[in-house]
Amino acid sequence: MFNKVITLIDEANNQDPNTEQHNGESFPKEYLYSQRMSEMLTRFKPDADELMQIAVRAQHIQRWKSPRSDFEMNKQGYHQWRSALYIFHASLVVELMKQAGFSDTDQNRVYNAVAKKDIKRNLDSQLVEDVASLVFIEHYMLGFANAKPDYNEEKWMGIIRRTWQKMSDEAHEFVLTGKITLPAPLVGLIHKAVA
Repeated sequence: MFNKVITLIDEANNQDPNTEQHNGESFPKEYLYSQRMSEMLTRFKPDADELMQIAVRAQHIQRWKSPRSDFEMNKQGYHQWRSALYIFHASLVVELMKQAGFSDTDQNRVYNAVAKKDIKRNLDSQLVEDVASLVFIEHYMLGFANAKPDYNEEKWMGIIRRTWQKMSDEAHEFVLTGKITLPAPLVGLIHKAVA
């Protein structure tokens, strides 16, 4: 069942029309993201059970089908989009789990983790958030910074601190003990923000 649902998630993400370059190869963007999520989970929480491996792999499943442009381009619209995404991703992975034969109990646990239910209190939701934050810092923060040349240091400090606040103490320690690769141009700013 586990291998079947992982294959279904990968097949779904391989349909992404958006691509990203990595090591000289082109990959569907959300497929590459899901691989990075699984790889980070293996490093951060190597003993994570199969249900959390599924949740992490499906964190962005078919994200391109719910674009930011479907919502108002303001702060409220951004938050509405994020909330809708959580439900979209969680519902989709549960459908795939159903196809693979998982029980309702297992489906509910993954749904709650991917939908970020009771974050900070639900350890599963917090784990998905931690892994997503670690992947953002290691793989996407620099690209995001390069896409926002108008952001000043104060704005960046706010973004880094908001990311940091989402993370558990365990994830903080994982970063501060050098277990992820920080984007070199932002190292000073990251350390300043979280000091």
